[in-house]
Amino acid sequence: MEPTFVYDDDCGFCTWWADQFATRTDLRIVGFSELDDDVRDRLPADYEDCAHLVTDGAVHSCGAAIERALLRTEQADEARPVVDFLRQFEDYERLRERAYRWAADRREKLGLLVSKTPPARRERDGD
Repeated sequence: MEPTFVYDDDCGFCTWWADQFATRTDLRIVGFSELDDDVRDRLPADYEDCAHLVTDGAVHSCGAAIERALLRTEQADEARPVVDFLRQFEDYERLRERAYRWAADRREKLGLLVSKTPPARRERDGD
């Protein structure tokens, strides 16, 4: 399976991030409204609670999905050793997921800073 980033395509903040990954990585980008059965079957039952990165060997969700997508960008070359170092510590995963949840719970407010019209909304509005 082609590495695929799955996100909430009815969220402007989420769409902005997906667009960043689309232009800076080789990831296939798929919104919740566009999921095919192959990808959906690999996702957790509560998949709409956060973003996911689906690869042949694994499904990474929430903060792990964002971390791994960011590490696929060219700009992340210098960050990889830092992340590899941090992954050695138990608290890193908890902190990463807590940061993800903080942002996810504030998507509407953060969308005032960075946002892009979601594809699901463009289709509904006929744009």
